Amino acid sequence: MKSELLRSCKLCPRECKVDRNSGKIGFCGADNRIKVARCALHFWEEPCISGEKGSGAVFFSHCTLKCVYCQNYKISTENQGRFVTENELSDMFLDLQNQGALNINLVTPTHYVPQIIEALKIAKQSGLTLPVLYNTSGYETPETLELLRGYVDIFLPDFKYFNEEYAQKYSGAKNYPEAAKKAIDKMFELVGKCQFDDDGIIKKGVIVRHLMLPELEDDTKNILEYLYKTYGDDIYISIMSQYTPLDTLPKEFPELATTIDMAVYDKVLDFAVDMGIENAFVQEGEAASESFIPEFWSE
Repeated sequence: MKSELLRSCKLCPRECKVDRNSGKIGFCGADNRIKVARCALHFWEEPCISGEKGSGAVFFSHCTLKCVYCQNYKISTENQGRFVTENELSDMFLDLQNQGALNINLVTPTHYVPQIIEALKIAKQSGLTLPVLYNTSGYETPETLELLRGYVDIFLPDFKYFNEEYAQKYSGAKNYPEAAKKAIDKMFELVGKCQFDDDGIIKKGVIVRHLMLPELEDDTKNILEYLYKTYGDDIYISIMSQYTPLDTLPKEFPELATTIDMAVYDKVLDFAVDMGIENAFVQEGEAASESFIPEFWSE
């Protein structure tokens, strides 16, 4: 299966159809080798994911989206990281479990789904019992997500844009809104309602993240309204204010060269409350002043 999927790659909605087995690369920049940029306990996710022990995060290099404002530019666009085998990736999962991680957190994994599945098979045979979390931009296909049935317990997708214009302008993916809607629907089909243990740690379900961008308050409200009208309290929504403009932001996007106005953020939270949203995570204070960007591995 793995070889066939990589021979004419259609793992993401861009459907580049390149033969990654022969070393060719599509939009994401990955061939058939796995490249990892970081493997460590991670404490900066939502409380139900990181808890006090930490989430076992594996950051994968390359990306199917490459947003102009990317917070992880070093690995999404500069492709920083190290090549690992499926056996080595499996060992990483097991090592994170041994360190006390609450889950295995696959960060930006879409373009490596076939290899990740093989690594998970190996790890489970060797004693991996942790819930597996799929941490994604939301730019997915239902077909690729179906491959994860029985392997992933928790989905943590972004829903970045409701308007195609913004999706094209900032991520070069006009079809992002429709793809994200279909993806979240498939994720919900695969794992259902959120389930937590006695300590409030998530074991199964879908949490949709939305990172607010400057001047896109109305788009944010459209996303929140869509999610709540579609899923009600069956999913959780994480409304994030931590957007930080980096030096890598192209000069032709001056509107993104600022942090989120917290007065605007508060208005959005009021909107969510008035709508009836209760199952939500919010960020208090000046989240953008905190460091949410970890150190990544070099070659």
